[in-house]
Amino acid sequence: MPCLFRSCWSSRGRVCGSKHACKTGLEGVVSKVRDSRYVSGRINDWVKVTCRQRETLPIAGFALKDNRFDGVYLGRQEGKQLIYAGKVDHGFDSVSAKDLQARLKPLIRKTQPYTKKIAHRGIWVEPSLLAEIEYRSKSGEGKVRHPFFKGIREDL
Repeated sequence: MPCLFRSCWSSRGRVCGSKHACKTGLEGVVSKVRDSRYVSGRINDWVKVTCRQRETLPIAGFALKDNRFDGVYLGRQEGKQLIYAGKVDHGFDSVSAKDLQARLKPLIRKTQPYTKKIAHRGIWVEPSLLAEIEYRSKSGEGKVRHPFFKGIREDL
């Protein structure tokens, strides 16, 4: 949903209004230099500032693709229900993926832990490990958009 803001450049190069956009749940702000022209193509007069949000979510399962680790399925606790919150497949290197898979294997269960079943095929686990996820926004259903795995929360 496009919005028109009276934006300005601050002395530090940040777009005025971007903090407000992030607080209201927008993905970010696109702005242009005030006196530049509208032309097709990529030019440096346009700037995109994306919002980043973080949330700690339980891992409900993991995915394998060709027998290789392909990310984790996330949940969100709503009362006593565990709701599907998306899949994250970015933010893993070979070492962290191997370590996480080793930590998840003892937690494997036969059925999905979600209250409402989802269509994805996964290896489901008890949702006891918590992941720190960075993302740009949430969909209308509460799924994280453009998620990035930041690590396991050991402190909770």
